[in-house]
Amino acid sequence: MKKTHVLLIPYPAQGHVTPLMEVARCLTSNGLKVTFVNTDFTHKRVVSACSEIHGLSDMMQMVSIPDGMEPFDDRSDLGKLTKAMFQLMPIKLEELINEINKKDDEKIACIVADCYMGWVARVARKMGIRLATFCPSSAAVLAVILSLQKLKDDEVINSSGIIVNDQKIQLSTTMPFMNPTQFVWACIGDSATNQIFFDFLVIDGKEAAEAADHIICNSTMDLEPGAFTLFPKMLPIGPLLATIKSTRQAGHFWNEDSTCLTWLDHQPVSSVIYVAFGSITIFDQTQFEELALGLELTQNPFLWVVRLGTSDNIDYVYPSGFIERIGNRGKVVSWAPQQEVLNHPSVACFISHCGWNSTMEGVSNGVPFLCWPYFADQFFNKTYICDIWKNGVGLDKDDTGVVTREEIKSKVEQLLSNNIVKDNALILQKKVMDRVRPENSSNKNLMKFVDWVKEGDEHVLLNETCK
Repeated sequence: MKKTHVLLIPYPAQGHVTPLMEVARCLTSNGLKVTFVNTDFTHKRVVSACSEIHGLSDMMQMVSIPDGMEPFDDRSDLGKLTKAMFQLMPIKLEELINEINKKDDEKIACIVADCYMGWVARVARKMGIRLATFCPSSAAVLAVILSLQKLKDDEVINSSGIIVNDQKIQLSTTMPFMNPTQFVWACIGDSATNQIFFDFLVIDGKEAAEAADHIICNSTMDLEPGAFTLFPKMLPIGPLLATIKSTRQAGHFWNEDSTCLTWLDHQPVSSVIYVAFGSITIFDQTQFEELALGLELTQNPFLWVVRLGTSDNIDYVYPSGFIERIGNRGKVVSWAPQQEVLNHPSVACFISHCGWNSTMEGVSNGVPFLCWPYFADQFFNKTYICDIWKNGVGLDKDDTGVVTREEIKSKVEQLLSNNIVKDNALILQKKVMDRVRPENSSNKNLMKFVDWVKEGDEHVLLNETCK
């Protein structure tokens, strides 16, 4: 029997690939066939790290197309990567779809594009394929993008997206205040990179979202009621990891070190500080040392993810005698199975960069946060955590821009002794986990989306039969 075929394509970054991979698993578990399209560079990393992942459906195939950059190019240069992708990937995606569509029983019925891959909308329109977009960040971030004209009219930004008024704003009275200087395109990198991001990703993302039949989001109505009320076209289907039976994620760029789970088994309940800053955050040596010494000062056991091989080729040096002093009280890994770590009863809190995936995973497991945002939407996610949901506290930098060892020790002690924050985290966990239960809103939205995809495929078949 022919299966409805959906093509998914994420922006080539860890925080985009992983959640869209979870969308893919949701779709295949509901009888849809998925072709998941990464860039060649990302595909190699994902396939290598996926070798031990179980539960990937035979209904999903992973393929790749070139991103327009040379093998030796630095893909952490987001401006260069974005421009290269924009120039080559539309052509290659169209070629891929034409090749797939040569088989009548394989034809693509729908494309689900990352909302930061808005150029896909033009390919879909040209080929007559229905389009949905997926928002891997908070719905509020997408709401900002959808409000570009209002921001221009209100003279918050100019036509180039440059901030001309840095006073805090509200998109609606039901949404939190936002600092325009922390809009997602305004704090990616230098001014040139920010401009490229605005021109190629934000503008196209807005057009794609407006053209799409559906926008699905890894969020819930409890977390962002104002954003979903303002733009009801956005459908919350999260938290995504709660919708699948397996807790082991797919789509990682690095191999997970599962020895940390055994180490966690030997730690007291609610004692461990989990420290992870995602796939992009980079510290200088001074900040790295302060973090290490701060963790040491807490006297708590800690699990610390220190990525190997950054784009700047920083080889971190631990403070003299640090490794010997902490002994087995600390565990350092290069990449962790984060969902399982956060679900472990030994974990007491999460020192996080506040990327949206990490935010959703922490919330879904009832773990309170110590917030340390690095760039882009992470600053606004901290606002949600500290000011709206109140399930975490922020780490503050000193006059030199460093989060000191004393600040880390103080805030850990403050968080772990604050029963109100811990209770808030558990209350929020219950609310979001209830959303994915059968007949509740996130689950119903997902089923609504799956039905729409299937109905579209039936419509295509009917049209072809009538020709």
